[in-house]
Amino acid sequence: MFVRIVKMSFEPKHIDEFLSNFELSKHNIRAFDGCEFLELYRDKHNTNVFFTYSYWNTEADLERYRQSSLFKGIWSKTKPLFNAKPEAWSVDKLASLD
Repeated sequence: MFVRIVKMSFEPKHIDEFLSNFELSKHNIRAFDGCEFLELYRDKHNTNVFFTYSYWNTEADLERYRQSSLFKGIWSKTKPLFNAKPEAWSVDKLASLD
């Protein structure tokens, strides 16, 4: 299992639109084959900066999602709202404590 972290920064006037789009899409993303976990975070100080954390079984699962019509539809609505280039990291989870 690995974790995908995506940092996104939005024009402040577009934050509500982003949040509405995420609300409409989050269950479909989470239900995508290979996605085991999905969360959205908001920076405490820079409130126009958001992070998604998603857990994937394999890199191939994430790549199938990134090539899917679901992702392309979400991305086409999200990309115009950015005020900076998004950043993404794929990391291996080494430990998890409850």
